[in-house]
Amino acid sequence: MTEHSNEELPAKAVLCAVQLPDVDDVGFASGLAELGRLATTLGFVVVGTVVQKRKQLHAGTYVGSGKVAEIAQAVQTLEAQFVLADHELSPSQARNLEDAVDAEVMDRTGVIVEIFHRHARSRAARAQVEIVRLEYLAPRLREQGKGRDRQRGGIGGKGAGESSLELDRRKIRDRIAELTQELAAMETERHTQRSRRREMNRVALVGYTNAGKSTLMRALTGSEVYIADKLFATLDTTVRVLMPETRPRILMSDTVGFIDNLPHGLVTSFKSTLDEALEASLLLHVVDASDPGWKRQLQVTHEVLEEIGAGDIPRMAVFNKMDKLEGPAQVQMTQQLATLWPDAVIMSARDPEDVRHLHATITKNFQKYLVEQELRIPYNAQDLRGPIFEDCEVLSESYEADNVVFRVRGPAHTLSALAAQAASRAPVHLGRS
Repeated sequence: MTEHSNEELPAKAVLCAVQLPDVDDVGFASGLAELGRLATTLGFVVVGTVVQKRKQLHAGTYVGSGKVAEIAQAVQTLEAQFVLADHELSPSQARNLEDAVDAEVMDRTGVIVEIFHRHARSRAARAQVEIVRLEYLAPRLREQGKGRDRQRGGIGGKGAGESSLELDRRKIRDRIAELTQELAAMETERHTQRSRRREMNRVALVGYTNAGKSTLMRALTGSEVYIADKLFATLDTTVRVLMPETRPRILMSDTVGFIDNLPHGLVTSFKSTLDEALEASLLLHVVDASDPGWKRQLQVTHEVLEEIGAGDIPRMAVFNKMDKLEGPAQVQMTQQLATLWPDAVIMSARDPEDVRHLHATITKNFQKYLVEQELRIPYNAQDLRGPIFEDCEVLSESYEADNVVFRVRGPAHTLSALAAQAASRAPVHLGRS
């Protein structure tokens, strides 16, 4: 007899998708492949796929009766526990399909929400994800609870006779209100932290999930950022200093990755991480050039940036993962991108020379906004030396009777503030009587 491992085997899933008339074959294949990657990220093993072309989604079961039977057969034959649909299903569609195929049904939104739930690390991200999960769950309680919605009273209820469904919904509303208050308090704290960085040079990495933003973040800052070849490997904003350090310093921030058909609630709930993009002086739009669907991913990111109000922020395209293309394919892609985006950076985040080139390009972008100025710092204001050397490039330093004279290059607002502080500390010379 063969001994069985005590380790739990990964769940098996069958994918199902409907191609509507407004979706071409390339877009449909790309979306289905993405659903497969989402399933893998969630820990499923994809064992089968069922697709159908329809003018519209079936109102009762998402796909037609023939395809429902095909899915049920695949579930039974392949011993799958889950069916993943590549659209957001209504609660009744999910319930009807689940009953017909005898497997748990998750729609695309449910899969994404569950991934966000598993990957959230910070207190704010966990609270935001929980709100979205509860909002997603609330309208589905009736379908999930059919057959058990009996009248019940009990401690904490509004009185005898409140149904199980009503009680569950009230608990959800109360929990959402509680989490919303927590997030408001955390937002005040984050606002204080961001206000300290507001006058600094800021770069935000944006782009489709799994485009290599975290790898690029680590390469540019030397920080230990979590990296994994999964969709939504990280959800929390990371802010680090560009390394080697420049004068003035440049702050880099990573943001949550975008995805096609990202549930609107998630875009809204993750506004805190997207705020890093809104407050940036420059957006690095990172694109996975090795992905066949890179054009669509480019468009999705553009649409989300417009949606959150970041459409007017200066943007630099960074076409990453060129190392995944080989020979003629790499040459052809490089030529195509260089023609379409002559100002873009075409690179691999794993190539140190490419990273140095990107570092120099970022630095050059900010240097064009710097101005040269002479600062006279009184000897009784030498505590300003720290901010001068930290926030400016010091070109020369000389000495006068009352002042140290710095020739510096830096942001105009920084130099103006330093000059004002120095003037307020200048010694007063009284004339002789």
